[in-house]
Amino acid sequence: MTTLSEGGIMKEQRRKSIENRLLQVYSGKDAVQNLIREMEKRFAKYSGTVCEKKWVDESDIVLITYGDSIQKEGRKHFRTLRQFMEKYVGDAISTIHILPMFPYTSDDGFSVIDYKQIEESLGDWDEIEVFGKSYSFMFDAVINHISQSSEWFQKFLKGEEPYNNYFIVSDKDADYSKVIRPRALPLLTPFQTREGEKYVWTTFSEDQIDLNYANPEVLLEILDVLLFYASKGARYIRLDAIGFMWKERKTTCMHLPQTHELIKIMREVVDEYAPGTILVTETNVPHSENISYFGNGYDEAGLVYQFPLPPLTMFSILTGNAEKLSAWAETLKLPSKQTTFFNFLSSHDGIGVRPTEGILTKEEQDILIEATLKHGGRVSYKDNGDGTRSPYELNINYQDALAGSEENDKLRIAKFLIAQTILLSMQGVPGIYIHSLLGSRNDYYGVETSGINRRINREKMSIDKLEEELKSEGNRKEVFREFLRRINIRKKESAFSPLASQRVLKIKPEIFALLRENEETGEKIYVLINVSNEDLKITVPGISGEDLLSGEWISESVNMLGLQARWVKERHIKNKMKKGRE
Repeated sequence: MTTLSEGGIMKEQRRKSIENRLLQVYSGKDAVQNLIREMEKRFAKYSGTVCEKKWVDESDIVLITYGDSIQKEGRKHFRTLRQFMEKYVGDAISTIHILPMFPYTSDDGFSVIDYKQIEESLGDWDEIEVFGKSYSFMFDAVINHISQSSEWFQKFLKGEEPYNNYFIVSDKDADYSKVIRPRALPLLTPFQTREGEKYVWTTFSEDQIDLNYANPEVLLEILDVLLFYASKGARYIRLDAIGFMWKERKTTCMHLPQTHELIKIMREVVDEYAPGTILVTETNVPHSENISYFGNGYDEAGLVYQFPLPPLTMFSILTGNAEKLSAWAETLKLPSKQTTFFNFLSSHDGIGVRPTEGILTKEEQDILIEATLKHGGRVSYKDNGDGTRSPYELNINYQDALAGSEENDKLRIAKFLIAQTILLSMQGVPGIYIHSLLGSRNDYYGVETSGINRRINREKMSIDKLEEELKSEGNRKEVFREFLRRINIRKKESAFSPLASQRVLKIKPEIFALLRENEETGEKIYVLINVSNEDLKITVPGISGEDLLSGEWISESVNMLGLQARWVKERHIKNKMKKGRE
């Protein structure tokens, strides 16, 4: 990113558009116009922040990691992570998604104290600048809530302006039965303020205080944070838990129209002051709700998290049947070429169960739950608001999710690698969790010492031990070497561009098959993945080309070993130069 001074005055068309959106959320035309003038004044310092690369292509691959996932005693964690990436990963990865890297009090970073400071143990903004010479970034914007230890909330408790209206005070005896809850915890938390006891909205925990977006000053603060991140090198900004942002009693408080309008305002402001910066929405919900954050394809998120992919891939491999995954993939459509999916299988969180609603039956969901418990994982629940609970997410390392201790290393690694190949094959930008890339397993120590289920997949690794394990024959080395090889193959193929089309092929229930085609270059790749343990002989009409993974020549009759993946690149392609690629 580079920042140039161009004043803060918005283009007239943009100004009018933002005004119209603000009027959907806040009352009073004069008040809204004053708000816009305040934006122009406050955001002038960000004018000219430009992201060099305007959109995504096949080379865009994101690594998801905490800043301290890899550690060396006596050294700032950013420096350790950077040195590991440069030495072992290189340009296979284009972008690093650093999970919340700010001072915090709980929830492994998601209770932020200060949005603009970096946690001291990690490093500082200067280290980010050095890191940014090798990689682009996705930064976390944890903007639904803030830590109770933050300056904002502490001043709220003291009744200081303007913070006395930064948070949501509510009647503890009111009816909140319709409110969707992600955790089985109280919705309201009592706090002693200068004016006595007040019950404050806390969707996620008593240490995560929901922000009051009904106050436009809060919106201004958050817009400033987003632009600050863009100015510091964020190519992508992840909007954490964004579906909960607007609260209104007697509603679900989820995906409300005001929430969508606020995200559209964020998009407009970012496009105006930091063009090229991409907003990514994170909403662990059923698919139809998730993709609503694309808006009309031009006015809301650029990327949305593809939450059904992890559980459906897991289900396919556990059952040896890809029909559910294939049927869901057939429904995937993008509203414009300025949108795409953020595909992932594993992350710092668990594997969501809610995204399978309407896709898997309860009995099929139970297969996932039973496998998780059998393979050493945990199940977290959500409060339904009516006194009942239901499964919310599966807390388990993804490799362990696919195979239990009764299965040998070779079989488990094979299952894991075909899962990751599905991820790399799907239309969109792949997000790869660091513990997947490094072949990690369940971290029971993390769970037992913290009592936090999600710690099972958040291991902190010593770089010295990690380097030893990557040199020695075993799980880590085998997974890392082959995963990295497949990433490097994929990122060179234009048929895997997010702009390339995706068509599901129906061959056999055990085969997940896609045809990826880039109309610009004429390149085609047939994706063939056998999710079962059985060797199969299949027929794929018209296929002829080289399997990029094995080097074999493939024609219509294809032998597929159990748990084998093939990327068959068609022999005849247009001799057309790629245009506009960076």
